[in-house]
Amino acid sequence: MQPRTEPSAAPARDHDSAFEDRTYRKVILRILPILLLCYMAAYLDRVNIGFAKLDMLEDLQFSNTVYALGASMFFWGYFLFEVPSNLLLHRLGARFWIARIMLTWALVSMAVAFTVPLAQFFGIQSSTMFYSLRFLLGICEAGFFPGVILYLNYWFPTHRQSRVMSGFLLALPISLVLGGMLSGWLMTAMQGVHGLSGWQWMLLIEGLPSIVMAVVVIVCLCDNIDKAKWLSAAEKAMLKANLQQDNTGKASRLSEAFLNPRVWLLVLILLTFNTGFYGLAFWMPSIIKSAGITSSLHIGLLTAIPYGVAAVAMLLNARHSNRTGERRLHAAIPAFIGGVGLMLSAYFAHDIVLSVLFLSVAASGILSLMPIYWTLPGTVLSGIAAAAGIGIINSFGNLSGFTGSMITAMAETMTGDINNGTYVLAGCLFVSGGLIMAIPRSMLDTPASKPVVTPTGGLTLEKA
Repeated sequence: MQPRTEPSAAPARDHDSAFEDRTYRKVILRILPILLLCYMAAYLDRVNIGFAKLDMLEDLQFSNTVYALGASMFFWGYFLFEVPSNLLLHRLGARFWIARIMLTWALVSMAVAFTVPLAQFFGIQSSTMFYSLRFLLGICEAGFFPGVILYLNYWFPTHRQSRVMSGFLLALPISLVLGGMLSGWLMTAMQGVHGLSGWQWMLLIEGLPSIVMAVVVIVCLCDNIDKAKWLSAAEKAMLKANLQQDNTGKASRLSEAFLNPRVWLLVLILLTFNTGFYGLAFWMPSIIKSAGITSSLHIGLLTAIPYGVAAVAMLLNARHSNRTGERRLHAAIPAFIGGVGLMLSAYFAHDIVLSVLFLSVAASGILSLMPIYWTLPGTVLSGIAAAAGIGIINSFGNLSGFTGSMITAMAETMTGDINNGTYVLAGCLFVSGGLIMAIPRSMLDTPASKPVVTPTGGLTLEKA
């Protein structure tokens, strides 16, 4: 079936690329900063448990195994409620549902600071309370990331998504850089204030940005193109016509999301490379500490270095992919680089300079493939199939949070060296690179390289 053209679209502007570029720039400037700040707040709450671990275990008398299990319980809650959450977002609207997610996860994340009092109140062990709160945190946050990916699919055709995705995912290294420094400083500066430990203050203070952003989302975000009062009728018509054309031929029924083999290939890729990423995110502070750094502030500053380097690498890789229109190698090569970096960081674990250098290589590789990867679900799914399919991909893929944290904990328990698990994490990245190379070429044949007429009348290639 040929895509229907909106009758309200101005014919003179149907092929006006300058008008189209201005409109998409307007959309990006309106929604991307809000989503970026939301993801920064989300990731701050998600990985600050790695810093809390530095002092929390002694205060709560938890072993590394208890910590690893508690850290991973988040992902089981996330896994079970991911697809239902994304379907609810599709039904109820992104504005309300994203705000709900942010408010509830902030409150639960802050509640972890009071694990012992809450355990006493409910008459259970502190470890059980820790597991319960982490599981509840996963339930509350379920649907945020795939919801944002789905939301971007409501606005941008596939060939425009990689540049937008890299802008959104820039929040990840920024939050890890700032989060490392902020977490280390809070744990040092707030230690003992009003009788609370530094890690408790860190969890409380770092939960506040999510509450603020929940209000911003309600006030500033809109659910879809039709509800965007800041767009003209011609702009809305052009955006909807582009989406309608882009969605032609994609899976759109709910059942297709579960039965499409390409969806499950994407699940395996995410599961393997996220295992390396979450293992790195959860354990990097401990890896640096094992190299002889004892100050929480210094650990935070050193942790910021790999993610700062990774932010630059991610942008350069996404830009080069946009310019060339190639995606398979721009995702697979960073996966292999990340694996090599992790292996060498473990091998030189007792040399802090070399360890941080190769952790930077590892983080650069892992983060560089992410913007490229997250354009792929939109190449095969649309509508409710996209809502379910992206939820499936992210829910199964995020079980890597369990595997990533447990691999390192088990390796330390079995061998006495926290760095031995890093070799397994590196192996996961090598597997991910191989799976990326197995992606069917037809899946990557998007309008990214279709010829278009430029405003000056020349012929060029439209970039992804």
